[in-house]
Amino acid sequence: MRRVHISRPLRRLGEVLAQAGHEAWLVGGAVRDLLEKRPVGDFDVATDAPPQTVMRLFHRTFPTGIRHGTVTVHYAGLQVEVTTFRTETGYVDGRRPDSVEFVGSIDEDLSRRDFTINGIAASLASGKVPSGTLRDPHGGVRDLAAKVIRCIGDPLERFGEDGLRPLRACRFAAQLGFRVDGPTLDAIPRTLETVAQVSAERIREELSKLLISERPSVGLMLIEETGLGELILPELHRCAGIVQPEMHCFDVLTHSLLSCDAAPSDLRLRVAALLHDIGKATTVGSDEAGRPTFHRHEHESARMAHELMSRLRFSNAERDHVVHLVRHHMFNYDASWSDAAVRRFLARVGASNVPDLLALRRADQIGHCGRRDVSTNLVELQRRIERVREQGAALTINDLAIDGTVLMRELGIEPGPAVGTILRELLETVMADPALNTERRLIEIAANFYRERLAQTDI
Repeated sequence: MRRVHISRPLRRLGEVLAQAGHEAWLVGGAVRDLLEKRPVGDFDVATDAPPQTVMRLFHRTFPTGIRHGTVTVHYAGLQVEVTTFRTETGYVDGRRPDSVEFVGSIDEDLSRRDFTINGIAASLASGKVPSGTLRDPHGGVRDLAAKVIRCIGDPLERFGEDGLRPLRACRFAAQLGFRVDGPTLDAIPRTLETVAQVSAERIREELSKLLISERPSVGLMLIEETGLGELILPELHRCAGIVQPEMHCFDVLTHSLLSCDAAPSDLRLRVAALLHDIGKATTVGSDEAGRPTFHRHEHESARMAHELMSRLRFSNAERDHVVHLVRHHMFNYDASWSDAAVRRFLARVGASNVPDLLALRRADQIGHCGRRDVSTNLVELQRRIERVREQGAALTINDLAIDGTVLMRELGIEPGPAVGTILRELLETVMADPALNTERRLIEIAANFYRERLAQTDI
């Protein structure tokens, strides 16, 4: 049997439990990742010690889920979830066990886990069993070698216990580059009612992990093919089969998945790439020649992205950034743009958003036919944006050489809407000609504007 290297801090933690007469096993994703030589993020330890004993043996502990036998232990610079061997029964809410029963062996504990590749344990402390020795009663090492995701036991039973597991299978396929075993995959459409009981927050967490994997399209296509897509991402599901114009090689759904793959591995960019065209399903029409059209689909896509991300409980900051990118992704730059047009573009989309917006547009273009050619227009636009920004041109009202206080003093006007109107007019003026952004010239322009256009209105 293979062994894995156990770090010294983990061995020391295991020795504390062993010296008190208890077993200690590293379990779950940490063992899988060690075997795959991937970075390990979280450490989970299973033991036959009751949670009260664990809390007595270690000085810094927190009863994270003591009802279910879990104690968080801070030890030797690590944060470790230590859980007593257990079995679980009853999953009325489709997510968490109604009751747990503490058991006496690691094999019984491993039998409750989701997939064989997560059902491998590695001993921590040297003793009867050398440190790093694997316990693999369900063939997880074999499935790792074969790159297969397979449920432990009956897939219907495993998925019926926890509605998040079908989505986890799709996520692991994307993260690890594995295929899902046939019976495991076939069970997913038969357990959608259980998935529907899972909270939006947990769905979002799994989707987020999937989306920042190397090829999210692998997991997303499994989600679509198994019926999960219609359940949790109905807006994207409705894009299947929506034909696009000649410049596209794929329907809207496939284009969206490929664009998601092509975006940098940043959650907000991946979500924006995935959702940037979801409005096409509701705006599809045709021109006089019968070619498909999607007028103003970016606005509908932005609205739908806002709704979808709110439903899945993304943070307001994540949602608002994605919505902004989606709404503005259809800019059409060409060499005829003047420098003033470039400045207006920067002012409209926000200079800080430009890197992400350009990255989204590149991903969108790659998603047309899967080719990674870089648009010469995007390269030229980026060059011109850099030049404009180096010139220090005013892009917001705050960049003007005067502010509202100066306007009110110089023009003798009271606080009110007129001040904002004049400042916006001045910004338009200096974007057209940055040389006018001096206090003296702006006061002159503001005075003329006020006399000619505002004095006769109620603004």
